[in-house]
Amino acid sequence: MELPEILYEDDFVFVFNKPAGLLVHPDGRTKEVTLSDMLAKRYPELVAVGEPQKVKSDTDESDDIDVTPSDIALIARPGIVHRLDADTTGVLIVAKTQESFLHLKQQFLDHTVTKVYHAFVYGHPKKEFGTIEAAIGRSGKDFRAYSAQRGARGEKKDAITMFRVLNRFMDEDLGDEWKRFSFMELRPKTGRTHQLRVHMKYMHHPIVSDPLYAKEAPQELGFTRTALHARSIRFTTPDGVVQTVEAPYPTDFAQALRTYKIHDNV
Repeated sequence: MELPEILYEDDFVFVFNKPAGLLVHPDGRTKEVTLSDMLAKRYPELVAVGEPQKVKSDTDESDDIDVTPSDIALIARPGIVHRLDADTTGVLIVAKTQESFLHLKQQFLDHTVTKVYHAFVYGHPKKEFGTIEAAIGRSGKDFRAYSAQRGARGEKKDAITMFRVLNRFMDEDLGDEWKRFSFMELRPKTGRTHQLRVHMKYMHHPIVSDPLYAKEAPQELGFTRTALHARSIRFTTPDGVVQTVEAPYPTDFAQALRTYKIHDNV
């Protein structure tokens, strides 16, 4: 597998256009080739950049499992500053040097990086725009999932997402229960695992074709994966330059926008 398209590059960073289906780094269980693997092979100097991640090896990641030191594996993440879920497409920053890694990491911690996502969701939210402030913990029903609902277990971490409805539309060929959809802009202020997917579920408008958070809904609009795209990111380089990088829509997004006559300049 080849490295994804480079959307932007300077002395400090790469910004890649991550395709659907590509894991950013190993998770301690799967044997799939990840972006981290490809980076280490193509740019071996990046292996020394960033911080390894501790993961549970050969477990189901359940919080109920007793974890011993032998269960913990260190996963190298060459230059990886943040991550996207495997099915999420779009902009992803990779640091070239430890200096730029630490500089970007601090921006993420300070919430000064602006991340804009676009998503197709089921239904029509009541509000045109707003902010979701709902702490996220582990789901009490599925060890793979997280939850902002009552019954979430483990440590609950604060999570904030700003949202805006860009377009509401209907597909009259579908049954009444599932014919309403919205095209939305989502801006996470925090970076919790599955945050946007969990918060849209919390709003009762899960993302189209999400296998974890919209299990009861049919796959629609031509999507066979979670309909979430990291559209743009705005950050400051170590030399003080503010950069905004935008990722073009992948094929499934572009097709849905055309089919339902949604302008791509929203």
